[in-house]
Amino acid sequence: MHTDPISDFLTRVRNASRAGKDECVSPHSKMKAGIASILKEEGFIEEVSDGKDANGHKTLVLKLKYVDGEPSINGLERVSRPGLRLYSKSVDIPRVLNGLGLCILTTPKGLMKDRDARRQKLGGELVCNVW
Repeated sequence: MHTDPISDFLTRVRNASRAGKDECVSPHSKMKAGIASILKEEGFIEEVSDGKDANGHKTLVLKLKYVDGEPSINGLERVSRPGLRLYSKSVDIPRVLNGLGLCILTTPKGLMKDRDARRQKLGGELVCNVW
């Protein structure tokens, strides 16, 4: 039983990239698919596709990206968690590695990157940081 499926997804991606795997498979959800599409858009992963597992359940398949044999994802951490939800106003959204990293957050207009949320003056729940 998973009490935090988003944290489980991030851990799967982090472990697969550190182990040098070509792809990572995770159970599908809209939130995970949104996070994966943002990671693809920012160049942290190569490809996102849907698949099915042995029982016929929908899965999310991520093709990981490597640069000169090193994973493009150096760090991936969950910020807000079920025991401690963290919300932020648009002016208080933290910068990850002084703008070199990426913070993904949920807003009233859906999942978005920290830069887009600041530009649109939207706050929300901080989901994860990637660098």
